[in-house]
Amino acid sequence: MDVVVFSLFSMILTVIATLTGEWVIHLRALKRIPIRIHVNGTRGKSSVTRLICAGLREAGFSVLGKTTGSDPRILDLQGQDRKIHRLQNPSIGEQVRFLRYFGQFRPQAVVLECMAVQPQYQWVTEQLMLKSTHSVITNVRLDHVEEMGYRLRDIARSLSNTIPFKGNLFTAEQGELAIFQAVAEKRETRVEAVTDQAVTHADLLGFNHIEHPENVALSLAVCESLGVSRDQALNGMRKAQPDPGALRVWELESGGRHFSLVNAFAANDPQSTRSIWNMIKDHPSLEYDRVCTFLNTRSDRLNRTAQLLELILRDIHPNTLFVRGDHLDRFKEPYFSRVSGKVELFSESEDPALFASKLLAQPGNTLIFGIGNIVGSGFEILDELRNYRVKLG
Repeated sequence: MDVVVFSLFSMILTVIATLTGEWVIHLRALKRIPIRIHVNGTRGKSSVTRLICAGLREAGFSVLGKTTGSDPRILDLQGQDRKIHRLQNPSIGEQVRFLRYFGQFRPQAVVLECMAVQPQYQWVTEQLMLKSTHSVITNVRLDHVEEMGYRLRDIARSLSNTIPFKGNLFTAEQGELAIFQAVAEKRETRVEAVTDQAVTHADLLGFNHIEHPENVALSLAVCESLGVSRDQALNGMRKAQPDPGALRVWELESGGRHFSLVNAFAANDPQSTRSIWNMIKDHPSLEYDRVCTFLNTRSDRLNRTAQLLELILRDIHPNTLFVRGDHLDRFKEPYFSRVSGKVELFSESEDPALFASKLLAQPGNTLIFGIGNIVGSGFEILDELRNYRVKLG
């Protein structure tokens, strides 16, 4: 019995020693990175991560970044993308490994997009793993409601788990700002609430994609707080490589007909989709005679499909509606029957090349507004449409 007790005691000591050693190694890695920026929020995290990295880099900072959006990437010291190839399902433990890896380069700053969704994991990621000096919460939208709550204030409380102690918080959220301010006050963290009013049309010129003024305003605020001038930060942001899911306009040609495709798939909640539509419908760079909305759905998010269909009926009023997905019969009476234009439905198994050809069989000078989900068939269809892109310049 004494031998068994001794063995068990030895095992416990070994585990404690191992965990202590791992913690010491992690703290050492954090000390090698004086500026640690944690980007959370419902929409725009990947874009803001890239913009902050680019703005700091333009001012001579050595900075590394990591996005975890639709296509996760490392942003290296030169600002180039390195795709992350995962051999297993993503987990927040990945952040620890990358922080240790980044620490080897002793950068002045790292910018990490939060990859946690559940409130408890958001807290662990910030308070134990990253211990950020600068926290960013882009906005609060109704998304991931199963994990964070069905009310905006519940989602805001969940996101507030990444507010640091005695640090800096930057946010463009207005509706739930009071929740962030209350948490930040308890943690002795300074809050800078940002609006897009100071970002002009001239500021947005030079980007090779359509960037949200709110994202630019947030990123500028972070860069300026670190001593980077506004003009210098903007120059760097215009050079930034956009996220694969960024809002872009593709000019397409097929059979002598011209189309403009707005890739808004990354904004798969109604509020963000409406914001994008309001931003691009009168954009000076877009000229079109008719609108086709392409909604790419997921069978495990039928409530989200209903919300987006309601948005289409209320705000967009397309001449043609293309919907791709399964289990669409349930939407016929409440939604499809109310569409004033033509409705075309396609199953998830529809060949992407055939679908793309049908999409481009419409009259020319059509604005195609792509919304919904990009993962899976969304990427495949974009790959097919890429073949019709007009090479400008």
